[in-house]
Amino acid sequence: MSEPIKKVVIVGGGTAGWMSAASLGRFLEGKNVDVTIIESSALETVGVGEATIPNIVSYNKNLGINELDLIKATQATFKLGIQFENWHQQGENFFHPFSDYGMPINNIEFHQYINQANHQGAALNIEDYCFPAVLAKKGKFAQPHPNPPSPLADYQYAFHFDAGLYANFLKDFAMNLGVKHIDALINSVELNQNNGFISAVTLDNGEIVEGDLFIDCSGFKGLLIEEALQTGYEDWSQWLICDRAMAVQTELVGEPTPYTRSIAKSSGWQWRIPLQHRMGNGYIYASQFQTDDDAERTLLDSVQGATINQVRKFRFTPGRRKQVWNKNCVAIGLSSGFLEPLESTSISLIQSVIDKLLTFFPDQSFNQHDIDEVNRLHNDEVEHIRDFLILHYKATKRDDSAFWRHCQKMDIPETLAHKIAVFESRGHIIMRESESFEAASWLTMYNAFDIKQKRFDERIANMPFDVMSKNLAQMKQSIENAAQQAMQHQDFINTHCRANPE
Repeated sequence: MSEPIKKVVIVGGGTAGWMSAASLGRFLEGKNVDVTIIESSALETVGVGEATIPNIVSYNKNLGINELDLIKATQATFKLGIQFENWHQQGENFFHPFSDYGMPINNIEFHQYINQANHQGAALNIEDYCFPAVLAKKGKFAQPHPNPPSPLADYQYAFHFDAGLYANFLKDFAMNLGVKHIDALINSVELNQNNGFISAVTLDNGEIVEGDLFIDCSGFKGLLIEEALQTGYEDWSQWLICDRAMAVQTELVGEPTPYTRSIAKSSGWQWRIPLQHRMGNGYIYASQFQTDDDAERTLLDSVQGATINQVRKFRFTPGRRKQVWNKNCVAIGLSSGFLEPLESTSISLIQSVIDKLLTFFPDQSFNQHDIDEVNRLHNDEVEHIRDFLILHYKATKRDDSAFWRHCQKMDIPETLAHKIAVFESRGHIIMRESESFEAASWLTMYNAFDIKQKRFDERIANMPFDVMSKNLAQMKQSIENAAQQAMQHQDFINTHCRANPE
């Protein structure tokens, strides 16, 4: 029987490093395993994402973190979804909620009824049949009931939080579990000459830190996974053409919304992420269609409130590392690849790789079949997210700039083309293994971008139109009544989880 892992070394801090440290610290609690994280206070972290998706709630819960404590410590607000503005056409908005729409009728998917009714001239808005979407429009928030009385009340939520404060919160959490912290730069990475595995890293103070398992959270450069192991990178910029980002913080103007805003511009898109104490703003754009100087003006001319810090800029190549796990190294966070934060998946992908690592946690034999399975699952998951993001660009009807005209004309992966074609045929939503987004999310995009089905479920023909209309009207009214009773988002925060002043 192979020897168990005795030393885990995490290279890099920030959100990815401290999420890894907290998870491994909890997972290995009570076991004779040394977990060490090496980060340098001299290096600035990118600060991955301030907007999350609902699996962050379960991540924190599984660690045993008190949610109210976390919200207060990170200046968090609640997130019911994302409002997309000007994506289909200028002046049009749609909402992507963390929820299904309506509920099945006679075991037939809800959207079949909505689409059939609209085909007959009803002009129904599917968002009216989604409780969190209606809450968001009213600026309200309510926590889901643990045992919802109806499928209409079954939904999820996520957070907007300060990524730096979240990393600090997890740092304290991890170190209380016994994770060791070294503040230093890495001068070199040592490889085992026999098998090519990483054996140790040498620090700028001359100290040598040995390990059995190494976690690369070093950011875009991929100090271990790429510079040392030369794993390789798969470039997806032929489909996702945005390759630059700028971010700036501003004072909060008005009350924070219970959703992220994604605002399409002439050569990219802008985000607005409201926290309790400030607004996070950023702009993702394609350098082949807009200069950096013009992009900075685009961002600064569209923010609200006085700026708090200088504009931060970075470049990226959309894509993924060819293997997220190579030999005895697992890449987590930006070192594993990068997809623009259009659907707030950065932190989710950190969490996902951590989950896979814990599920297939190795011993010192590093079984290659386990490693291959983790790589397969991760690659599939990232490809599905890639396709979901591409759909936002490809399906646009905007033709007011060269950027949007390019997006409409570009080729897309066959996996995405097939999904769209099957939905257009009969309204069927293909769901594959390792999907990050559920069927309702794909339905949101099909509906928002006016991708229509040509045929309808034959079973619907047995229901008279007036009966269908009555059922839909009752469902809509039930959601509206429930939303009216909810608290305003700011009032909910003030009552339950207001952060202490800075």
